Amino acid sequence: MQLIVGLGNPGDRYARNRHNIGFMAVEAVARAHNAAPWRKRFHGLTAEAVIGTRRALLLLPQTFMNESGVAVAEAAQFYKIPLSDIAVLHDELDLAPAKLRVKTGGGNAGHNGLRSISAHIGNDYRRVRLGIGHPGDKARVHGYVLGDFGKGEFEWVDDLCRAIADSAELLAKGEDASFQNRVHLAMEARGWKDVKGVGERSQG
Repeated sequence: MQLIVGLGNPGDRYARNRHNIGFMAVEAVARAHNAAPWRKRFHGLTAEAVIGTRRALLLLPQTFMNESGVAVAEAAQFYKIPLSDIAVLHDELDLAPAKLRVKTGGGNAGHNGLRSISAHIGNDYRRVRLGIGHPGDKARVHGYVLGDFGKGEFEWVDDLCRAIADSAELLAKGEDASFQNRVHLAMEARGWKDVKGVGERSQG
């Protein structure tokens, strides 16, 4: 069993926030792979799916971001899932918009969701970093991540979530480098090689 976690804050008021791109991506995976209906478990919403040949539990913690580790720990302990089979999809300020990177372990870069998960289960789980860009001023970060994506940004957000869903079999198999590369190529093919500004495709 693989555990694929999307990070975000629960409730309609946060649904379109930059901080919720992890939720958006995992919801896209659920749709693409005909996951079972979402149900309340482990202080979160869960849906089971078969992704390729692997069983996966999709999890959206409903504890608010800074307590995400409670839900992840409960699900991992119930299914006895090792850290190597846990992938957490989250927003990443230090990555350009529409970019994706995968790494295992490392620092939490001030991300409260990652900090909570590491406190509950340890640090060596897999992180799928979804770039949202940086507002350029540390004082603006809080409002930026808790602000909605702009109208012009949703096109690349939807394309990124779709590319993640289309390539999720590689993530479920633990082939992180291939997954990352496949998503990169898909985004490049859709014109998102370099997002110059809000919703701007690269030219050429």
